[in-house]
Formats: sequence, structure tokens, C-alpha cells
Amino acid sequence: MIFTKAKLFLCALFLTSISASFSAQNRISDHNNIGWYAYNGTFKLDSKFSIHTEYQWRRNDYITSWQQSLLRLGLNYQANPNLQLRVGYAWAETFPYGEIPLNSLGKDFTEHRIYEMATISDKIGKVDLSHRFMLEQRWVGRYSDANLTSEDQYPFMNRVRYMIRLQMPLKGNSIGDKTPYVAVYDELMIGFGKNVGENVFDQNRIGVLLGYKFNNLVRVEGGYLNQIVQFGREIEGKNVFQYNNGFIVSANFNFDFSKKAVD
Repeated sequence: MIFTKAKLFLCALFLTSISASFSAQNRISDHNNIGWYAYNGTFKLDSKFSIHTEYQWRRNDYITSWQQSLLRLGLNYQANPNLQLRVGYAWAETFPYGEIPLNSLGKDFTEHRIYEMATISDKIGKVDLSHRFMLEQRWVGRYSDANLTSEDQYPFMNRVRYMIRLQMPLKGNSIGDKTPYVAVYDELMIGFGKNVGENVFDQNRIGVLLGYKFNNLVRVEGGYLNQIVQFGREIEGKNVFQYNNGFIVSANFNFDFSKKAVD
């Protein structure tokens, strides 16, 4: 009962913080149509350790032009059946998409990240529930001169992320082989540290997905994605927000090398 109440309080606090973040009217809005195409691969080494690999091909105008290229690698540790820990590295290249580019000079920029993550999973009836907490140390490329062709500065920033995800089978009581399912998630990102600008609230993402688990090796899902991004700078004394709507499609693979090791 205490754990359930704690969950409800955390969810209420999360939704309240989002509402407060979007209440201000002194802003400039930029709207874009996006399409994200993702690969996720997990390579299980033994009962505790696995390697995470991920690449996301993020496009603007659904597929026409670049939004972002993201590569993420990590080492997982399964502390217990309901808690997974991960440390890793991510590389991202962000492009000057939309009417107002993220970079003030209208250039693409590179970002390097180190991250730590904890995912807590639970099951309530037919619903699988997960809470993902992530801490990122970010080195975001910046140009000191408009004539430069590559970044010459990488100021350090921090960001904390929280994602809640619920998924439920569309047949049966659990997501097994050959099972369709529906999933929803909401992720909030908050920047902190001396180099963070206007975007203490950094992003919020909402996804509504349909998925299909073929077997323990392959699972695919896709659906609607809403991304809200706040810029780190003001334009004409106003905060700038991107409202990106589109879809996301992902293919997820789980390779189990622990069985081969036992054999």
C-alpha cells in the first residue's frame, strides 16, 4: 500500500511539474514533423551482465532531412529481477532543422555524453510498469566564431531524465511469443549546472505505441511521438520552444550468448 501511494505521488508530482513548465506565455513556438527510426540490441553475456547497443536515425519532415543522429552504448547489470543498472556512452550529431535551428549560428553540432541509468520494473495485473532514471554528463559542441567549420568549444552540462512506461498485452495476461501489445510512455528531462541556459526544463516526450513480440529474439513497435524542446537561449527576450510531432518505429533484438557459454 505504501509503495502504491508513493507511485501515485510521484506521478502526480511529475504531471504537475510538466504543467507548470508549459504555463508561461512569453515564448516563440516552432513546429516540426518528425520521424524516428531506431535499432536496439542487447547482447546477454551471463545472468547478470549484458551489452546494450542503440542507434536512432531521427529525421525532420518525417524522413526528408536530418534532425539528429544518435548512437548509444552501455553495459547492463541485472541487480535483481526488478532492477537493471547501466553505465554507458552516447554520441549525437544534431542538425539545423526547422525554422529556428537549435544552434544560434544555424550549424550542426556534436555532443558526447556519459550516462548512468537505473530501470525499476513492476507488474500490476496485466500491465507492465517501468520507471527509468538517467543521469547524463554532456559535452555539447559550440562555435566561438561563425566562420569556423567545426566546434572549438565543448561546455559541460548535466541533465537528469525520468521516464514512466506502461505496456499491456492485447491478448492474454502477459507479453509472450507472438503477442501484440500497446505501450505508452512519458519522459521528462531537466538540465542543471552552471552552463545550462534557459532550458532548465529541457525536453518532454510522449509516445503511444503498438508493438508485437515475435519471440525472445525480436520485438518491433511503432506509433505516435510528441517531443517538446526548450532552447537554451532567448530570441528577442522570449523563450523558444519546439513542438515536434510525428512517429517512431523501433526494432528490438535480444541476443543470448549466456546459453552458448554454458553449452
